[in-house]
Amino acid sequence: MIQPGNYVRDLLKRAPGDTVCARGWVKTRRDGKSVHFIQLNDGSSPTDLQVVVEAGLVPPEVIARITTGACLSVEGELVASPGKGQAVELKARTLTVHGAADPEEYPLQKKKHNLETLRPLGHLRARTNTFGAVFRVRNALARAIHHFFQERGFIYVHAPVISASDAEGAGSMFTVTTCGTGIPACDVSQDFFGRRTYLTVSGQLEAEIFALAFANVYTFGPTFRAENSNTPRHLAEFYMIEPEMAFCDLKDNQDLAEAFLKSQVEQVLRDCRPDLEFLAKWYEPDLFRNLETLVAAPFERITYTEAVALLQKAGRNWEFPVDWGSDLQSEHERHLTEELFRKPVIVVDYPQQIKAFYMRSNDDGKTVAAMDVLVPRIGEIIGGSQREERHDVLRDKIRAHADRGMKEESYWWYLELRRFGGVEHAGFGMGFERMMMYLTGMKNIRDVIPFPRTPGNAEF
Repeated sequence: MIQPGNYVRDLLKRAPGDTVCARGWVKTRRDGKSVHFIQLNDGSSPTDLQVVVEAGLVPPEVIARITTGACLSVEGELVASPGKGQAVELKARTLTVHGAADPEEYPLQKKKHNLETLRPLGHLRARTNTFGAVFRVRNALARAIHHFFQERGFIYVHAPVISASDAEGAGSMFTVTTCGTGIPACDVSQDFFGRRTYLTVSGQLEAEIFALAFANVYTFGPTFRAENSNTPRHLAEFYMIEPEMAFCDLKDNQDLAEAFLKSQVEQVLRDCRPDLEFLAKWYEPDLFRNLETLVAAPFERITYTEAVALLQKAGRNWEFPVDWGSDLQSEHERHLTEELFRKPVIVVDYPQQIKAFYMRSNDDGKTVAAMDVLVPRIGEIIGGSQREERHDVLRDKIRAHADRGMKEESYWWYLELRRFGGVEHAGFGMGFERMMMYLTGMKNIRDVIPFPRTPGNAEF
């Protein structure tokens, strides 16, 4: 096991003269007349540790096994490096090859790859420079999210992966069943849970339970959508962060969402600058400008009605026509953020008919206290609302959705929350992978999650 202080990222900061042991995988090996140079990395740093092996230190047959992808341990002394980009290099005293990688067979050495050809190599792509950078950012982002909520006193709640309710009312859910393993396929009462159950699409409803006991809570876990979508923005399995706050209205919700996004960007900029510089160089030249703009300026806040008016005045031939009552599409969201305001935009007060049943009805009878946070290049990155805390209003909304398959008896506990100590409350959801796309500049959501689940793809 690599001990703290002995990762490559740590060794690169150590002083010449220290005796250390480096472990990792070979990126490249080049040979001089009397010396071999090995670039070694353990995934902790965008910069490799250069290992210098003098000719004769190990037999030629061992050197021959040190090819791209091989796994090594090297003990030796850190010395000042004459090369650019590194202060020290490791002068080897002993070297062990733990696992070779036949250069004739190793996929990452056989040919050049792009992001698309690397996707079928999910067992190896994490060793590349690009995915090393992406997944280090992903780790830093997860840490930043927990830090943001924990320092504000939020309680972390593990929402169930298996659920009997559809929080979104969308109907695109994976069924959880033991039918086919001795249980008659049509007899739900004899299934494992004795009722229809699904992989969750959201932890929101369960988070509301805890918000009405702990005031401020958040969930962070996998969610699932059974949509047959093969687009750069959709996955069947993805991660959601869903805070829920009691004593909170729509304005408070907007304030928290803005602070949340800014905090994430600030922390990742601080912790992952070398990785972001690599990604900016190869994938998104405007990456730093986009991230720094988000941090620097207050978000624009407009109503849905104002947004529709602005889009109608844009003089554009939209692929999806803009009318009051229709949902905003990606082209509309990007126009608002990239061309009109040139910064993130929060749109509030959407038409009731295009939003979920649990959103609080506004006094106008036409809109609900909903919000979407839009950012350049991505569009919607956060969606949320003030929840409907009035028991009778919520009950009537559920009844009005009966034609969509919603049953009042399925939400008995959700209604009871309004009867026993109910209070105004609000929350939002942020797609973790959408935020990763924004932070890294990657264009396809399959390239910011370790193991993408899409139609026809569950290999790893």
